[in-house]
Amino acid sequence: MDPTAIQTATLAGTVAAHDFSMISLFLRADMVVKAVIVALLLASIWCWAIIIEKLVGLRRLNSRANEFESAFWSGRSLDDLYDRIGSQPHDPMSAVFVAAMREWRRTSSKGNLDVVEARGNLAERIDRVMHITLSREMDRAERHLTFLATTGATAPFVGLFGTVWGIMNSFQSIAVSKNTSLVVVAPGIAEALFATALGLLAAIPAVVAYNKISKDLDRYAGRLESFAGEFAAILSREMETRG
Repeated sequence: MDPTAIQTATLAGTVAAHDFSMISLFLRADMVVKAVIVALLLASIWCWAIIIEKLVGLRRLNSRANEFESAFWSGRSLDDLYDRIGSQPHDPMSAVFVAAMREWRRTSSKGNLDVVEARGNLAERIDRVMHITLSREMDRAERHLTFLATTGATAPFVGLFGTVWGIMNSFQSIAVSKNTSLVVVAPGIAEALFATALGLLAAIPAVVAYNKISKDLDRYAGRLESFAGEFAAILSREMETRG
């Protein structure tokens, strides 16, 4: 039998004897590579937690907005709706409504809506408080979203760092043993590529989810702005009627 074939079969059998499962790759890895793997795993878990929380939260926000709009456009008195919601709005749209109504009641109770300048100042204040409330509520809805963008941008490079470090260890093993066989090279290369795979595993869902959630939040913010504009117009007509 050809000696070269025998040597090749022996090396292949030795490489196959190594356990290339994920746990074994992690346990055999260098401390730096282990740190990279742990960091990427934690980032991936945290990203999925944020993704699930945001998707569920957006569905809840849209559902509550639908309920509020149904009550708002039902023809009932706005004062009755405000009294029913009170000081505890359950979603951003009702929070915008409560902020505007609070300012409206505070000024209209003083009975000075017969002055054109006073009506203009009131309309400006109402518009301001609605936009401040809208911005605050959207900041709350977008909380932790930047972590997805950061992970999507940096995770592949973190994994690449682990890969480069693992390959450097493989070359050091070659230099020490003076042997370029698969037995020396394969474990280190596998550990290094494992770090790259984890980097992509963390980055790809984070980027996809960030783009989708950002688009959905932009659409929801536009919905709030449209409501604020319509409500401002309603209050403006009410001021003209009372004036």
